[in-house]
Amino acid sequence: MPWSWRYEDVDGKPVEGPAESFSSQADAESWIGQEWRQLQGAGVTTVVLVEDDRVDYRMSLLPAD
Repeated sequence: MPWSWRYEDVDGKPVEGPAESFSSQADAESWIGQEWRQLQGAGVTTVVLVEDDRVDYRMSLLPAD
């Protein structure tokens, strides 16, 4: 079952981003840990981890208050 990320802007609208596919959740999370700053710089404020078509979780890239 492939894992991938979806990208959203501050309004929850889709943002284009790398179409990477991972064989495990751990690989996907490791990748996002390395790439989140570049994604944030491109206007991504939320990433959504997806396994096949099932949303596993959402994570904000915005700084904590």
